[in-house]
Amino acid sequence: MGKITGFLEIDRNERKYEPVAERLKNFDEFVIPLSDKDTRDQAARCMNCGIPYCHGTGSAEPGTPGCPVNNQIPDFNDLVYQDNWEEASRNLHSTNNFPEFTGRICPAPCEASCTLNIDDNPVTIKTIECAIVDRAWDEGWLKPEIAQQKTGKKVAVIGSGPAGMACAQQLARAGHDVHVYEKYAKAGGLLRYGIPDFKMEKGIIDRRVAQMEAEGVTFHYGKPVGGSAPGAIDPNELAKQYDAVALTGGAEAPRDLPIPGRDLQGIHFAMDFLPQQNRRVSGEPLNGVTDILAGGKHVVVIGGGDTGSDCIGTSFRQGAKSVTQLEIMPAPPERENKGVTWPNWPLKMRTSSSQAEGAAREFAVLTQKFEGVDGKVAKLHCIKVDDKFKPLPGTEFTLDAELVLLAMGFVHPVHEGLLRTLGVDLDQRGNVRANLHDYQTSQPKIFSAGDMRRGQSLVVWAIREGRLCARSIDSFLMGKTDLPR
Repeated sequence: MGKITGFLEIDRNERKYEPVAERLKNFDEFVIPLSDKDTRDQAARCMNCGIPYCHGTGSAEPGTPGCPVNNQIPDFNDLVYQDNWEEASRNLHSTNNFPEFTGRICPAPCEASCTLNIDDNPVTIKTIECAIVDRAWDEGWLKPEIAQQKTGKKVAVIGSGPAGMACAQQLARAGHDVHVYEKYAKAGGLLRYGIPDFKMEKGIIDRRVAQMEAEGVTFHYGKPVGGSAPGAIDPNELAKQYDAVALTGGAEAPRDLPIPGRDLQGIHFAMDFLPQQNRRVSGEPLNGVTDILAGGKHVVVIGGGDTGSDCIGTSFRQGAKSVTQLEIMPAPPERENKGVTWPNWPLKMRTSSSQAEGAAREFAVLTQKFEGVDGKVAKLHCIKVDDKFKPLPGTEFTLDAELVLLAMGFVHPVHEGLLRTLGVDLDQRGNVRANLHDYQTSQPKIFSAGDMRRGQSLVVWAIREGRLCARSIDSFLMGKTDLPR
């Protein structure tokens, strides 16, 4: 370890945000990086624990503590402390294809499981990770890793989100001819069309795509696989053309709220709202879709998770009159009981940067019906619920609402089209059935990874599964694999 007494001498120092009034003027990233010296000081706080829960257990099972991609966190912290940034980058990229994604939008389960989190002062792992990869790009260290030998095998990857990108990059580096099919105009999946630019600017994706293209990955844009859309590709024909196929689409079927008034205008799924703004920022046309805008409106976001938070920040930047976020779950405790939860991810009150921009948050609230005027939503009728979600008589209230955004999560991948045509088995939750051992579906040479297989989850889990799926495909095609886990 670098500085043996670092954790005793140096206080936690996290990245700061630009003031709310300034950051609401645009859709740019607003996190202010630490200086190299401050980052090195933060790395010096790492204790190099005997059992470093931060870098994960090596298990792909959900609920395990630490980093799902098994980043070697004590190692790269020490390298930063020693001012060996280039080696820190090599170490970081040995386990994570896209640390600039996770360094911006991962909730950092590594920090929750840090030993120093026992007294709420974990090492700023996410900040250090982001600093390493951003410096690596600035210094020109991240070159394409082109396979020395080609295998002659062709693999199709359907979906270009983080799981698909990680899978494709690993397979290309193993020497396979990889083709990625994406229904939209650009790669990135939810990273591009769901995550707002103020959390991650899209040039960050573009430079990775350029690296992957130089490594031999071919991207096919505007090419939906399955379904009846113009130009749609028959997935069975695709399967005939390739030696293996990876299904790495998302869990895109949103959870609805089928209550009276649901058909009123002004009630939209979050993923109808968020991609529009991302396309506006990038100059991508909306193709005749009706604008969904929050400017001058009372906005209500139903759902308390990250997607709801993204709706809040986007609404404020569009000029919303007010934003209220409703969550059916009770308010979590201000802090967790460390003796019960650590090193696992704790349930506790968290306030996102978007929520801190002025949103009103209501917990333990059930929306009973929407009320409209002239066919447009105008009010929500709500009631408080107990911890079993049973309505509490006498707690009814109404909210003004001219735009309602449903951000209650996603139930499973879309079944119509691709999955039905291929005939792959689904699990009891409606996700593609594929085990954690080899990621193979019920159909020959068809594999699956990411949200399409595990259900909605974190970007870091998508990268993890994409890497493991690539390893399984490589082994399937070649009889062995040298790809890292």
